[in-house]
Amino acid sequence: MAGAEDTRESRVQIPSGPPLNTPIIINTCPPVLSNPDNCPMVVDIKKEIILNHELVPKHEILSEEEAQELLEKPGISKKQLPRIYVSDPVAKILGAKPGDVIKITRKSPTAGESIYYRVVVKG
Repeated sequence: MAGAEDTRESRVQIPSGPPLNTPIIINTCPPVLSNPDNCPMVVDIKKEIILNHELVPKHEILSEEEAQELLEKPGISKKQLPRIYVSDPVAKILGAKPGDVIKITRKSPTAGESIYYRVVVKG
């Protein structure tokens, strides 16, 4: 069979025009890995891209004590908080589990900083 040997090539196309503001990912994993998401280098690059993107606010998982204190002040339960899916890219990177409370700190042009809380749910 002609061409039976592995002749894979890596090619990167860089569009012409204004400078790129996003990095280009080149998969350097060995060909034995069928899923590039299992490649540590690719996973680390994805984390850096997602967490350091200018449109992604700071996310942090609250400890159980911090979450209880947060909910006691207004007398609400976790079910009353807005939700974030466990499959959300940032929740996955943080290792969030259903029931965790995530504090999201966003930059605000009027308030300087605004804080939101979300409970992690399956999905």
